[in-house]
Amino acid sequence: MKIFITLDYELFFGSKSGSVQKCIIEPTEQLLRIVDPLQIKLGFFVDTGYLMALERQKDQHPSLQKDYDLICGQIRAMSQNGHSIQLHVHPHWEDTFYNGQDWDFKTTRYKLADFTDQEVLEIVTRYNDILGKISGSPSTAYRAGGWSAQPWEPIGIALAKNNIFLDSTVFPGGYYQSAQQQYDFRAVAPFTTEYKFSEDLAQQSDDGPFVEIPISAHRVSPVFFWRFVWIKLFGSAKHKPYGDGFAISKEGNDIFRLLTRFSNSVVSMDGFKASYLGQAFAKYKKHCDDDANFVIIGHPKAFTPYSIQKLKQFIDKTHKQHEYKAM
Repeated sequence: MKIFITLDYELFFGSKSGSVQKCIIEPTEQLLRIVDPLQIKLGFFVDTGYLMALERQKDQHPSLQKDYDLICGQIRAMSQNGHSIQLHVHPHWEDTFYNGQDWDFKTTRYKLADFTDQEVLEIVTRYNDILGKISGSPSTAYRAGGWSAQPWEPIGIALAKNNIFLDSTVFPGGYYQSAQQQYDFRAVAPFTTEYKFSEDLAQQSDDGPFVEIPISAHRVSPVFFWRFVWIKLFGSAKHKPYGDGFAISKEGNDIFRLLTRFSNSVVSMDGFKASYLGQAFAKYKKHCDDDANFVIIGHPKAFTPYSIQKLKQFIDKTHKQHEYKAM
C-alpha cells in the first residue's frame, strides 16, 4: 500500500490558541527526527489564514514577527527537504485579530460556505499566493478546515483557478453538523481510497476534473471514547499534549453520541487515537488492493509522547514493505 502521513499545521482555535513553539515548531521537529533519517516525506497542510493574520499584524506586535519568522523558517526548511507544503484553509482568520496577549477568535464564519463565492475566490487565491511565496513551491493539494468543504462548487472554481485539482478532505462515512462545522461524507463507501469527482466531493464522477484521496477512516466504539476520557482526566505524562492551547469545545449532545454509539473517525496519530493505527491499517490491507492509499492525519498541536511512540512503532513495522509518499 501507499502510505501518506498528512499534518494539519495549525494552532488551537478555542479559548487559548497556544504558542507557536509548543503547538507547531517543537512537535513537528519531534516527528521530523523520526522520518527524516528514513527519507520518508510528509504532507503538511498549512493553515494559511494564520500566515495571513501574522502578515497583517506583525508590524504592530514584535511577538508576531517572531512567530512569523519561526513558522516561515520551518516551512521553508521542510519544503527544501522534500516534504510537501499544501493549502489548508480556516477562513475564520479573516475575522480574528491579536489583542496583544492572544488571538481573539471569531468563529461565526468558520467555513468557506459562510462567505460569498467572490470572497471564496479571493481568499483561496490570496492564501495560495502567500503559501507559495513562503514555501518556494506551488501547492497542488487542498484540505478544508474542519472538513467543511460543502458546497464544493465555489471552492472548486477557486482551486481550479489556482491550478489545484487534488483534495484530501473526505473521510468515508464522516458526518457532523454544528454551528461551525458541516460535512456529510456518508455517501463515500468504506475503504474508498481514491476517486475523481466534479460538483460534489462526496460523489464519484469518472470524468470529473478533481481527484479525492480520502483520509482513511476507522469505526470506533464508545469504549474507546470512555478510555479517551479516562486518559484525559487521569492519564500519565506520556498522554500530555505538547500543545499548550485549547480546542473549540464540543457540544454536549456530540459528546453523548460518541460515548454511547459507534462512530466513524479519521485514522489519526493524535494522542490516544494513535492506539488504533495498526488495527486500522490491517483492515485496509484486508479490504483494499496492494496499490491503494492509506492516509493518516495528524495535528502537531495534539501530539503526545504516547502518540509519537505509537507512530514510530507503526513506521518501523511498515516502511520496508510499503511505499511512503508525500501528498
